[in-house]
Amino acid sequence: MLDNAIGIILIILSVNIVYVSLSTIRVILTLKGQKYIAAAIGTLEIMLYTVGLGLVLDNLDRIENLIAYGVGYGIGVIIGSKIEERLALGYTTVNVISSDPELNFTERLRENGYGVTSWYAYGMEGDRLSMQILTPRKYEGHLYHTIKEIDPKAFIISYEPKQINGGFWVKKVKKGKIKRSVQQEETIMHAINKSEGIHVSEETKERTLHKTDE
Repeated sequence: MLDNAIGIILIILSVNIVYVSLSTIRVILTLKGQKYIAAAIGTLEIMLYTVGLGLVLDNLDRIENLIAYGVGYGIGVIIGSKIEERLALGYTTVNVISSDPELNFTERLRENGYGVTSWYAYGMEGDRLSMQILTPRKYEGHLYHTIKEIDPKAFIISYEPKQINGGFWVKKVKKGKIKRSVQQEETIMHAINKSEGIHVSEETKERTLHKTDE
């Protein structure tokens, strides 16, 4: 009897974790416009929901089943969010304002594969370089790191566009090139970590990047 009760708790917990994880992913895919994949996930999701809810309703006299259902729901939300972060679907638009218009911002970013539109602007304290950058969400963190390397004081605002028309920006964003630049940076950082206190200059980093590009 005890084994059967534990088995039901584990089933309810597992079913709800999977169900809510799928539900979180389905909502995100729907917002991204992936309606057919979202519909397929929704079909499986509602089947699991029915099974889990049925097990709880059939055993309402056991409070542990209800607790398992609630805990499974909470864990499912966390797991679904983690999966979405791993998938990193879509693009992010990043607006950057630098107080030094002379920096080779656009060249560096384009070399790394990002789509950049730039223009000169005027702030309260002088000229500014303003840029609008498109990046796949997967490489958003790498973009921020690159921007901070070029100008640690750069002002950054990011948002996720709901729709991109025309296709020019998406074509200009070269995912393969961005991926290579990320791998190059990881290789350099790995070499720095292995050097155990040996200082690696910016010039050495640049030479390593150029060698990898060749």
